[in-house]
Amino acid sequence: MSSSSQQPDIVIFCGGRGTRLSEKTREMPKPLIELGEYPILWHIMKLYSHYNLNRFILTLGYKGEMITDYFLYRHPLTQSFSMNLSKPKYPTSDEDWEIVFVQTGIESKTARRLLLCRDQIQSDFFMATYGDGVADIDIPALMKRHQELRKKHGVIATITVTRPYSKYGITTLNGDIVQSFSEKPQMNDYINVGFMILEKEIFDYIRPDEDLMFEDTLQEVADDGKLGYYIHDGFWHAMDNYKDYEDLNKMWREDPKWKIWNE
Repeated sequence: MSSSSQQPDIVIFCGGRGTRLSEKTREMPKPLIELGEYPILWHIMKLYSHYNLNRFILTLGYKGEMITDYFLYRHPLTQSFSMNLSKPKYPTSDEDWEIVFVQTGIESKTARRLLLCRDQIQSDFFMATYGDGVADIDIPALMKRHQELRKKHGVIATITVTRPYSKYGITTLNGDIVQSFSEKPQMNDYINVGFMILEKEIFDYIRPDEDLMFEDTLQEVADDGKLGYYIHDGFWHAMDNYKDYEDLNKMWREDPKWKIWNE
């Protein structure tokens, strides 16, 4: 990692169609689906902002104009404000965020979307994540892990992995009888949950004439021995389907484990 004190930019993938959540995404892009009174995208940005990371690059695609509209017009109206009707002035947001809206195409896959953001990235290294998952990630610990791996192994990317819980109960059989039953146990395998740190060498692996998922890019990086990982043992949950939407909203009302910010 560079020795620069500059805070990294954050790229958030916001362009997909979210077909597994079509009950909501027929009307809006997935990152705008409500989690409480705010979109899930806002929750993700609040996590980074908690660590004073406030420059975001959003890869717009499907219904991307709705994301732009939200931050320009709708979000400022979620706060209390006063107005002199003889000299009306639109309220500004309380969030001290710089947001870059990048049009990356309706059908582009994530590697191409990232490549199209290249000229907008101002920091020496940057971070990236998906626009549909929340977590209580320890960002400083993630950055420290990447720095250590870069120094020791020359990695150019570090992904955050966690062991998810099965959505189903697991049954162990013994002959004709059930030996044991475990209700939605934690799985043994790790999955990539985003919250990545990327060096700019990552763009050497993305060819402009190809349109691939960023996971394919990461596999190439892994093949070259330059992909590191950070194990997250805390909370993580993606909004993949309508049940996830209901579960996350219930958590937000009762016990939002990803809410590490104060206000």
